[in-house]
Amino acid sequence: MRYLEIGDSRVSVVGLGTWQFGSREWNYGTDYANDTAKQILERAIELGVNFIDTAEMYGFGASERIIGTALMRSPDEAFLATKLFPLRYSTSYVRSRCEKSMARLRCESIDLYQVHFPNPLEKLGTLGASLADLTTSGMARYVGVSNFSVADWEQLERLSGLNIVSNQVHYSLLTRTPEEEHLPYALAKSKVIIAYSPLEQGALSGKYHRDNRPGGIRKLNRHFSTDSLERMQPLVLVLDRIAHSHQASPAQIALAWVISHPNVVVIPGASSVAQLEANVAAAELQLSEDEIAELDYASDLYLRSGGVRLLRSVRTRLGI
Repeated sequence: MRYLEIGDSRVSVVGLGTWQFGSREWNYGTDYANDTAKQILERAIELGVNFIDTAEMYGFGASERIIGTALMRSPDEAFLATKLFPLRYSTSYVRSRCEKSMARLRCESIDLYQVHFPNPLEKLGTLGASLADLTTSGMARYVGVSNFSVADWEQLERLSGLNIVSNQVHYSLLTRTPEEEHLPYALAKSKVIIAYSPLEQGALSGKYHRDNRPGGIRKLNRHFSTDSLERMQPLVLVLDRIAHSHQASPAQIALAWVISHPNVVVIPGASSVAQLEANVAAAELQLSEDEIAELDYASDLYLRSGGVRLLRSVRTRLGI
């Protein structure tokens, strides 16, 4: 396993996202929560995966409770990151939410306490004071944000006087907007980007095509439309070819591409111990510069073709 630093802590570049723990919409059921999730967490620690990411809104606290129960015997081996649902920014609200997360996680301090998304109705200065209160009291070792623009990230840091060590954003071969500002800023300031949905709910696994689309909640993912799956095929073919040369899977290559960028941690979910093990193995893959360039190019083609398709659709509707 490879690691990078957050403050004085070393965190695995492949972490474990736990949004599915306790979430009924993913159809994992009670057996998954009671048995499989625990097995995944225990195996993750065995494999050197210490970055465990959750949030108070995942399963309405169920994800945190599952993690807290599973890691009772090895809390010091995990770097626990959770997220505040920012209904308000006041010190009393933030402190109370953090206390509840600590109770569910069964920990005395949260390693990385993140703000899940910005609340445009609240003031960043108020949030800064609340986060400073958490670090001063020892309730949070480090603080971060999620889905924040770089401008708000910088402003929050100025207002709070804190080192806002990370920003959790959607980043994958199919979602590359963080490359415009977030990645350069993190690298320049020695901060960390935490990439969620790096496999786009399996769209980058190579398993799906226009005649084999997933069901359930994933139907809402734009990358699983018939048009998107057709346009994605050149990228999938490149992933498959590079995977074959590394004796790996397309999903592992997609993860390796994300963590080939400096200062980036990836947090894929896992529906089984086998999937966890496959994700972890991606940390050992070293892509060549030519392979990265090929993936960049194929990804760019897919992203640009979406705009062309939209323009063609608009012209057709307008009769021009």
